[in-house]
Amino acid sequence: MFQWLIDLDKTLFLFLNGINSPEWDSVMVWISAKYSWIPLYAILVFTIIYRERPYNFIYTIVFVIIVIFLCDQSSNLFKALTERLRPCNDPGIRHLVHTVNGCRGSFSFFSAHASNTFGLAAFLACWFKCNKWGVFLFSWAAIKSYSRIYLGVHFPLDIICGAAAGIVIGLTIYGLYVRVMVYLERKIKDRKAAKRRLEKAKNNKLNK
Repeated sequence: MFQWLIDLDKTLFLFLNGINSPEWDSVMVWISAKYSWIPLYAILVFTIIYRERPYNFIYTIVFVIIVIFLCDQSSNLFKALTERLRPCNDPGIRHLVHTVNGCRGSFSFFSAHASNTFGLAAFLACWFKCNKWGVFLFSWAAIKSYSRIYLGVHFPLDIICGAAAGIVIGLTIYGLYVRVMVYLERKIKDRKAAKRRLEKAKNNKLNK
């Protein structure tokens, strides 16, 4: 039924994957690697701590972790359900695929790299409420996701569906995050109001 889509996906993959050079191989490996972006993650965590009220940053970071966890696990679930082979493992085209550092992993649909990065970008773009941060984060997610096509381990459809899933998860969890934070703010205000009433009552007793 969807064979035409699969064929188109493979054709587009071979075109994009075919645009390669030895100079870009090491660059794309670096872009794709998890540990390459530790400085960026550190900057994001520091910015969250700096911008948030005392202790509220803990809730923000917890929700960010939830986004990444759900994105990653949803990717693993779909890979187990669909069992779509990676391009570098596909017997029909693997002899045409440009791979770097071998072919790792068996299944490709959908990309955890795409879902994780786009999920994080969607959540933090809403949290920052800043177009510049949004443009930067989504550009970073797109480049990191494209590197997976370049390295021969994901089809374009893996990336597109992974990005869509990540955005949906990121926005959904952000909506939940806002509700939780509003609830916590209300509880804090109620506690402060109750404390003021108690102090006022004590002072009235002392003045009698």
